[in-house]
Formats: sequence, C-alpha cells, structure tokens
Amino acid sequence: MRKDKFNLRKEFAKTYDDLSDALFRHCFFRLSDRERALDLMQETFIRVWNVLANEREEIKNLKAYLYKTANNLIIDEYRARRETVSVEAMRESGVDIKDESTTIETDVEVSIGFGHVFEVLQGLDEKYKDAVIMRYIDQLSLKEIASITGETVSNVAVRVNRGLKQVKELIENGK
Repeated sequence: MRKDKFNLRKEFAKTYDDLSDALFRHCFFRLSDRERALDLMQETFIRVWNVLANEREEIKNLKAYLYKTANNLIIDEYRARRETVSVEAMRESGVDIKDESTTIETDVEVSIGFGHVFEVLQGLDEKYKDAVIMRYIDQLSLKEIASITGETVSNVAVRVNRGLKQVKELIENGK
C-alpha cells in the first residue's frame, strides 16, 4: 500500500535529519573534499526523493538505498577526477582534519587521533578502505554494507578483517 504524499514527505524529512550527517561523513572520508562531499550528500537525497516521489521502484531498506546511491555518485566522481587529493593538500587548502580529542579504538587495540586515522585510511587499498569506513566510521552493520555493495556478508567481513590488518600494519610501520 502506497503512503500519501504528506506522510512520505514527513518520513523522508525525518530520514534526512537522521542520516544526512552520516552520509556526509561517508562521502567526506571517500572524497577528501568537504564541498564535494556536501554536494554528493545532497544529490543523494535528491535522487532518492525523485525515486520515491515518482514511485519508480519500491525501496525496502531506505538507509541501504541511500548509501548505495551515494556510493554510485562517489564512483562517478572518482571517474571524473582521476586524481587523488593528499592530506597535505587538504591542510594547505584550509581543511582542518585534526581533532586530538577524537579517537577510534578498533579490535587491533589501537587508539589514535582523528587526523592520524584519516591519514591511515588514505593509505589503505581501495577494496578495504570502503569496507572499513562503512563499518567503523559510518557504523553500518555487515549486512547493511553487503546490501550497499552487492557482496555477500562473508565477503564484507573478510574485507573488513583484512582492512583492519592493513591498518595495523600501516600504524606499526609509522604511517
């Protein structure tokens, strides 16, 4: 049964309030560009709203659909860019990525500052970076990540585990 437009708008506004910050962080960690991350987060919500409002398809898991849409936009952005932005270039452009009061503790029993986490994540292989960011920064479940990426939960778990091992290696090697 299809909801009326008023309730749809109301529920979508609540979803925006609940998930916009998390989607922005997700885009920011993947793109290393605050303005583009904000643009892609907004574009994600616009595209998903258009699907919902025009009843193009039924969306069973809105959160997963939003992340999948964001990931597709990020992939498009990578294809358009074909270049990476270094942490040093971000600092030079005025992006403040240091927050010494913020730490992330992982299963590898490492506690490091946000700025260092950001640098380490930039050094990860792409296939692990996405999984680690979605799991520990976006705090998505393995099942949600699998739904977003189109992989099995087992494959996602392996990528997260290998990504954490690579994080540990990068930290131990002084990255």
